Amino acid sequence: MLNYRDGLASMPMYDTRELDWRIKVNANESNVGQPPLVEERIMSRLSRVAFARYPDEEYHLLCEQIGEAYGYHPENIIIGNGSSEIIEKVFYAFGGDKDHKIVYPMPSFSMYGIYAASADAEGVAVSLRDDFTLDVDAFIQTVNQNEASLAVICNPNNPTGQVLTIEEIEHIAENISCAFLIDEAYVEFYGNTSIPLLEKYPHMMIARTFSKAYALASCRVGYMLAHSDVIAMLEKTYMPYHMNVLSLVTADTVFQMRTEFEPQIQMICAERERMREDYERLAGVTVYPSRANFILLHYPNAEALNEEFIKCGIGVRSFGKISRLENMLRISIGRPDENDAVYRVMKSFVEGNP
Repeated sequence: MLNYRDGLASMPMYDTRELDWRIKVNANESNVGQPPLVEERIMSRLSRVAFARYPDEEYHLLCEQIGEAYGYHPENIIIGNGSSEIIEKVFYAFGGDKDHKIVYPMPSFSMYGIYAASADAEGVAVSLRDDFTLDVDAFIQTVNQNEASLAVICNPNNPTGQVLTIEEIEHIAENISCAFLIDEAYVEFYGNTSIPLLEKYPHMMIARTFSKAYALASCRVGYMLAHSDVIAMLEKTYMPYHMNVLSLVTADTVFQMRTEFEPQIQMICAERERMREDYERLAGVTVYPSRANFILLHYPNAEALNEEFIKCGIGVRSFGKISRLENMLRISIGRPDENDAVYRVMKSFVEGNP
């Protein structure tokens, strides 16, 4: 009989299986892709990759690029396979047993609870208000009462799209002493980053990704900025050469040319507002404010609506019976033609089901 570690059998999984969607707006990916000039530069650089060598120089080049952009040294940067891997390592570094409490909002990124369990830590969820805003003082109180080792905020929050202001983030940082991670996976669609607070609050960390605004979900690249002492400890949790050179070269090129993505980001934000207004006109549909590249909405017959989307070859994120997200759908913002097609299906269904 195989002797697995305790608790592994009951560990929840993040389901990544997909159907062959005609329109895919269920994973908050970019449906626009790389700008032509960026794609051309990427392919040129990849043609010169030394495939026989481990990715050392490429890793440090990307750290230098990111550090220079934000006024930090390479020692303040760590790269991971998407910001998800970085967050997992942060949970591991500040976990270890049930005496290590990790506090995060709920609902938020579903992997927080899974990462806490994987780190053998105790996850402590702070419920959002009914309108999905966070009671900042209640969050601070929970962190301090539990003597937490780590506090985590997703800003903008996934899947709700809500944001905390930089002033609210600083209020939290001022009133807790444990490690404080800000997950900024969607920050490019919001525009307000907490990075300027890092110098003042050395217990803060900022995790970001190339998967969303920069259309690199397939490459799995993320990065984190933090105090050099924090980065040095987190590096101990990674295996040697944990990033592949193809992803590093691609991400380095994208970061150098990130201004090329600004028109795409602006288009997605404009489409988000256009679709919000359209969805709000549908009877029985509640649309929540979003500063990310997706919209969360409530509809009393959401599961049936999702089945209709599936019949039409459209993939949206349905939360089923998940607590606090019953009858909720999260719809990523795609190209204008895709957004229109999703809306037509939804409008037809809603108007045909009074």
